Amino acid sequence: MEQNQVVTVSSSPHLKGTMSTSKIMWNVSLALLPAAMWGVYVFGFRALLIILISIASSVGFEYLLLKISKDASVQDGSAFLTGLLIGMNLPSGSSFIIPVLASAFAIFVVKWTFGGLGANWMNPALAGRVFVFFSFTNLMNTYPIPRTLISSTGDSVASATYLSSVKMAMSDQVLTQASGSQVLSHLGTATTGFAQQVSGLFASMGINLSPYTVDAFFGNISGSLGEVSAFLLLLGGIYMLVRKIITWHIPVSFLGSFILLAWAFGGLRNGNGLFSGEVLLPVFSGGLMLGAIFMATDMVTSPVTYRGMILYGVLIGFFTFLIRYYGSLPESVSLAIILVNIFVPAIDRYVKPRKFGEVIPPVKEKKEERA
Repeated sequence: MEQNQVVTVSSSPHLKGTMSTSKIMWNVSLALLPAAMWGVYVFGFRALLIILISIASSVGFEYLLLKISKDASVQDGSAFLTGLLIGMNLPSGSSFIIPVLASAFAIFVVKWTFGGLGANWMNPALAGRVFVFFSFTNLMNTYPIPRTLISSTGDSVASATYLSSVKMAMSDQVLTQASGSQVLSHLGTATTGFAQQVSGLFASMGINLSPYTVDAFFGNISGSLGEVSAFLLLLGGIYMLVRKIITWHIPVSFLGSFILLAWAFGGLRNGNGLFSGEVLLPVFSGGLMLGAIFMATDMVTSPVTYRGMILYGVLIGFFTFLIRYYGSLPESVSLAIILVNIFVPAIDRYVKPRKFGEVIPPVKEKKEERA
């Protein structure tokens, strides 16, 4: 080494990825866009206003706090993504003040109280959604019928979701032995002609697939405006997997544990015994797909190791099943994710990868006793 040569010593990481925080946030927003656009299509102009108000509120509150603290700009896209997720988690029939209050709670309380981006212990959008849900329960339970079903029902005012319909039917003795599809049929829930054709096609092949399940998969059901199309949410998840923004560990372990529990124990509440629970319709209904792909995978509030991610996903699936099937609320994804967020520091502490160069001592074999 030459005498005048300067050596720079820096801390890790020494190899940096090409995906910055800003690129991650905007790519996740792009992945959410198809499901959000579908929600606007089926629920109308009011759904678009809910999303725009939510985004504008989140970005505005973030800008205000950044100005006060003289910190970075809002161009990293995190506030935009928070607002988009809040809007997608709201029914299009809710009041316009709801997304403003949810955004204020998410940005002021959950994000900035704990130190800003990267310091919050739970997802701000989820926290905002739960805050307004418990504060304005009646306003948050107004679900307009999607336009794809108006011709079948003749009504566009409000409709019960699949989950709330099943909850209400559990108190009806006539439906004690009924499955989820039978509950919807009894309550007169309409389906699209496309769903009936697809269901008939599967029936000709000997596969029992209800038209309600088909409509739930493609997004012709009542619900929050961004969670109704499982198909488009899956497309967004595939896009993020290809871009390596997320890995498969959390969504697969979350959905897998929920499906297993729903199949094994979901039929017990109807008196149908073990391994008789309906699987596809509960998975495609409510916020399960949105939560598993876009909310539980939040990098800030999820574990850092692959084994920790799997444990994290299994725990969310367990609590989602427990609250949804045996709790008083029809939906449980948001609460389950926030509840398991509490355990993430413990998971990161006790589920650690082996240190590089660590040698595990061999197990001592017992010496054979000499005669």
